[in-house]
Amino acid sequence: MSACVPARAADSDRTERAHPPHSPPPARPPRLRIAGADLSAAVAVFLIALPLSLGIALATGAPLQAGLVAAAVGGVVAGRIGGSPLQVSGPAAGLTVVTADLILRYGWRTTCAITVLAGLAQLGLGCLRVARGALAVSPAIVHGMLAGIGITIAVAQLHIVLGGTPQSSVPDNLLALPAQLANLQPEALAVSLLTLALLLLWPRLPGRAGRVLRTVPAALVAVAGATATAAATGLVLPKVDLPSWRNHALAGLPDGPVLGLAAAVLTTTLVCSVQSLLGAVAVDKLVSGRPGPASVPRSDLDRELLGQGAANIVSGSLGGLPVAGVAVRSTANVKAGAVSRNSTMLHGVLVVIAALLMVPLLEFIPLASLAALVMAVGIQMVSLHHIRTVTRHREVLVYAVTTLGVVSLGVLQGVALGIAAAVGVALHRLTRTRITHHEEEGVHHVHVRGQLTFLAVPRLSRALHLVPKEPTSSWRWTAPSWTTPPTRRCRTGRARTPRRAP
Repeated sequence: MSACVPARAADSDRTERAHPPHSPPPARPPRLRIAGADLSAAVAVFLIALPLSLGIALATGAPLQAGLVAAAVGGVVAGRIGGSPLQVSGPAAGLTVVTADLILRYGWRTTCAITVLAGLAQLGLGCLRVARGALAVSPAIVHGMLAGIGITIAVAQLHIVLGGTPQSSVPDNLLALPAQLANLQPEALAVSLLTLALLLLWPRLPGRAGRVLRTVPAALVAVAGATATAAATGLVLPKVDLPSWRNHALAGLPDGPVLGLAAAVLTTTLVCSVQSLLGAVAVDKLVSGRPGPASVPRSDLDRELLGQGAANIVSGSLGGLPVAGVAVRSTANVKAGAVSRNSTMLHGVLVVIAALLMVPLLEFIPLASLAALVMAVGIQMVSLHHIRTVTRHREVLVYAVTTLGVVSLGVLQGVALGIAAAVGVALHRLTRTRITHHEEEGVHHVHVRGQLTFLAVPRLSRALHLVPKEPTSSWRWTAPSWTTPPTRRCRTGRARTPRRAP
């Protein structure tokens, strides 16, 4: 006799076998969730990035669309892959001089190819995990490099502010300045001065209303105010010209001498990597200083190099400027309350939308206003805080040599001179040891100032021989905590007979 099992019971049995009572439910596909803080931060960063990207493209002599391409790629690609979640990447003022020189020498399409090769080099460095080693470079060299780049940018953009065209180098720009002042265009100067005034005064608006208005970025207010004034008064000025994206030039095969191209790739890789890594460290400090629990992980510098490399490969391939971490946008992102990398990526998406839909509005912007904006950024790169820091650490010589080298010779040559100066200063400090001996109230004092290395052993031995060997004599020793074995042996050998004073 066979037992009959109800169909419902059989179905229930099969369901229980397929999903045991205590097994977790099937995983659902992840859903993209964007926090409100990330959304507001993305909008704030986008409003800063849009005019700055156009201004930096103008300063380099590249097609203006290249700045928008780099901003979008830096936001989406570097934001997604990079190891610093809140760092915002894009066209950076620190790369302006390098890129302008490359365009002048090799043309735009070869410059894009150099950007791609620099991205590949960054990928290699990231795979080798050498990012921490880049932070061993003397801060005086980095600050001097940025100061030199800032001076170069400011002097070049001053010609556009006055209504002219910049020359290829700082000495040429300075020599051409008197003639430019004699033939300045009042309309361009007026628009530039209005832009600079808004940049300076907007962050200082007082009162409660000022606190609300200051949430709008000063860069956007300055460019929008100058653009509206120029349009309302009917000023005839050169304006932004964005040709159709169909005519946008993409990367071509590298064309030029091999050694020159290799030096160009090395320079671009160096500046992009150092600026991005230092920016990631600065972002970590800003995040740690925010109130509340720390919810953002610290930067993975090797992964950040990989992200920057990928962004440069994509940007160069699409005809964009080189990409690096940008301090102004990263600071705005952190201060706006961003909590994840979604803010950086969303800002890149907003740049794409603006590049496709806002071209008629962007073409109202006077070039003089963008030049004034970039000139202000260049001036800010010469930081008084950095100068005070290198002065406190007695590295003014390294800072000055690097700055002057970048201004007069170029970025790579200036950095090389800065490294040579840093090595010279280190050797000087290593060999400069001051040893004195004097007697006071029966106690012999031996003072050592500077680095106590094996090179100071003869002088140290002579000073210690001045201490009497009688058991009743006393002596005091004042020296740096860092010594080498030869100097320690010299001191120990002479200290056996005399007794040390308490």
